[in-house]
Amino acid sequence: MSAYLIYDVDIHDPAPYGKFMEQVKPLVESFGGRYLARGGQHEVLEGNWEPTRLVLFEFPDMDTARKLFTSDEYAPLKTLRQSCSTGNVVIVEGV
Repeated sequence: MSAYLIYDVDIHDPAPYGKFMEQVKPLVESFGGRYLARGGQHEVLEGNWEPTRLVLFEFPDMDTARKLFTSDEYAPLKTLRQSCSTGNVVIVEGV
């Protein structure tokens, strides 16, 4: 069953974040993931949530998405992302 990794990211330093984006794409793909949304316009229709930049990935399943997020390969990229941005990350199982 597909799973979706959702990032709500507030970028504080665009230059290193750009490096993160370049490096993370092939890693995501190597884990069978693909981008469904990467930034772009969004609109809050209800509630108080104020997302900044939304990124949505699809993975084959929850386990694979979790494996990427906790992998040794992703660890330095996670550190890079956290050095130049803040945000929230959630994973949700598809139907």
